[in-house]
Amino acid sequence: MAFLQVQFFSRVLNVASTVNVILPEASQGIGITASESPSLPKVLYLLHGYSDDHSIWMRRTSVERYAAAHNLAVIMPAVNHSFYCNEVHGERYWDYVSDELPKAMHCFLRISEKPEDTYVAGLSMGGYGAMRLALTWPERFAAAASFSGAVDIARIFFRHAEDGTAERIFGNVKDVSGTEYDLMHLMKINGTAPSKPRLYVSCGTKDFLFESHKAFVPALQENGWDVTRHDEPDAVHEWALWDREIKKFIEQFVDPVSK
Repeated sequence: MAFLQVQFFSRVLNVASTVNVILPEASQGIGITASESPSLPKVLYLLHGYSDDHSIWMRRTSVERYAAAHNLAVIMPAVNHSFYCNEVHGERYWDYVSDELPKAMHCFLRISEKPEDTYVAGLSMGGYGAMRLALTWPERFAAAASFSGAVDIARIFFRHAEDGTAERIFGNVKDVSGTEYDLMHLMKINGTAPSKPRLYVSCGTKDFLFESHKAFVPALQENGWDVTRHDEPDAVHEWALWDREIKKFIEQFVDPVSK
């Protein structure tokens, strides 16, 4: 795979932004089989968690190797501690990741723009971001995945309100339920959308987010979403799990024919 670090000026954020990108190439090197597909690469937007940045998926997993055989481009942005939201007292990260970033990537790179070739996934905070993108714009994605996702925003911030993150992002976390930030609300209002992505939602049974995960999946199913659930026995909030899960998502949802 080719590795690019794309730096461009974000008009939305009003600052220079860095995005890590891996792209398929004809010769992948020793031990990695290249895809022979003549078509433009499929695209996976891969989102980081709360304490990480655009570099973390490359440093902690083998996502480059997993994507190599599937003609898959992987785009990894950085959004700081924003939860992929427009912050009340901060930056417009939702506008950046949902609108400006895809337009910039399609401008700079030869990648597919087709919804059937577009995917999004993330871990923890990034799991929330991936689900919010998929549930807000279901027509844009073929599939989406949450790994140990922070899917219940209000519950999380009620437990961790002392650090000021909730106030910076939302103003008042009590106002989140029933809004564009609330995944339960989004799944209801867009449950009858004519085109919806397949969803994959996983979590470890000893993860502190597991109870939210257990409630999230049945709610998706009740609102008409095609969702696959995986509970990893005894797993916590850990990279060993997320490495396995991104491999599984690519093989089973992004490019199952080439598996």
